[in-house]
Amino acid sequence: MSWHVTGRRRVRRCLAAGVPLAALAALAPAGPVAAGTSSPTARVTRTATLGDIPLGAFSNALLPGTVDDDRGVDLGGIGSDIYPAGRKGEFWTVTDRGPNGQIKVGGAKRRTFPVPGFDPAIVRIRVSAKTVKVLQAIPVTTSSGKPVTGLPDQAGRDEAPYSYDARTPLSYNPNGLDTEGVVRAADGTFWLVDEYGPSLVHVSARGRVLTRYVPEGLNLTGADYPVVEALPAVLLHRKVNRGFEGLAQLPGGDLVLAVQSPLSLPDTAAGEASRTARLLRFSPRRKTVTAEYAYRFDPVNVVDPGEDDPSELKISSVVAVGGDRLLVEERTDKAARLQAVRLGRESDILGSRWDDDATSPSLEQLDDPAGSGVAVLSKRLVVDLGKVAGVPGKIEGVARVDHDTLALVNDNDFGMTDGGGAFDAQGRLVDSGIEMTVTYVRLPRGW
Repeated sequence: MSWHVTGRRRVRRCLAAGVPLAALAALAPAGPVAAGTSSPTARVTRTATLGDIPLGAFSNALLPGTVDDDRGVDLGGIGSDIYPAGRKGEFWTVTDRGPNGQIKVGGAKRRTFPVPGFDPAIVRIRVSAKTVKVLQAIPVTTSSGKPVTGLPDQAGRDEAPYSYDARTPLSYNPNGLDTEGVVRAADGTFWLVDEYGPSLVHVSARGRVLTRYVPEGLNLTGADYPVVEALPAVLLHRKVNRGFEGLAQLPGGDLVLAVQSPLSLPDTAAGEASRTARLLRFSPRRKTVTAEYAYRFDPVNVVDPGEDDPSELKISSVVAVGGDRLLVEERTDKAARLQAVRLGRESDILGSRWDDDATSPSLEQLDDPAGSGVAVLSKRLVVDLGKVAGVPGKIEGVARVDHDTLALVNDNDFGMTDGGGAFDAQGRLVDSGIEMTVTYVRLPRGW
């Protein structure tokens, strides 16, 4: 099947072959990468760019009829995470919930979903020279094979969804997932993390949700797949749209889940000011959380010299690097740093008073958690990506290519921007021009 699409930045042509896609598009190469680096310890060795694939064509090739109007949006957002696929230059990636933005109406921000039929997908890519090629795509579906969609789950807990112009309310969907992290298990199934619940989602090799693990007390009803309350109840205090973002698979098979931002404990103001986030260790064999860790961000102006708001700090990726060791990416939208940590038993706070939301002051309120007796994870800076020339902003996924090379993937938000100017008078996207890229960074030997 081929097509020509008009009314966009340019005409594209690509191939689709159902579910899974055997190949999708020969994509345009990126422009040249700026040579050199401002960091003496790391350098960019390659940048590859995903070309233009109409979002409606991509989605309807996977699940026919899901998108009736993509409003001129191209496939993007697959930079929510990246995980090695076993062959040189090939990776698994995952989309987030799809194109979304914010528009103020009457002084209040409304969350918009311009393509509400979009369904999150696991996407296999190949990095070849300066091009990112889509090899396969697997839609995430319910037990009965229906799209989960990226729409919010619960009224009163998640942001209310609206149409592209913020004028028309959309329905909540208890199946909806805001997928972020991805790893592939030895049996061929996938594990994903989600920001809404927050939740850990086990998905079959064909994309069907096998089980969604959520915090105790979430009371999510109406989902068309099994929902198990197996995560600590304290996670119910996650900041809106800041649930799980990072996911790593340790050599023994255990999973590490990173909450993107500090919890809102005891309230929103405390979470916004806090620099203490949480990591969880989950055993797929035992189907339970086995450890919890306190992770302390550096001051925001250390991570990003141009930023002074600590609420901009996020953990977007965690990467296993052997044993119980991880790389943790702490970032703003403009800068990122990778820290090495070890998950020792002495740092486990699971089941402690810090999991009791009545504890005062809360973990998030402590100015010096270590000084208050909290076993905060020790960390060591590996690389300041903000000082490496050629690294784009909003890096959300990190994978190891080899011992000294990392693959970084950015989230381009499907070319979306916030505000009333995101779409033209005909309701077509005014693209931000930000491309989705995979960037290879060579670290110094002995890092």
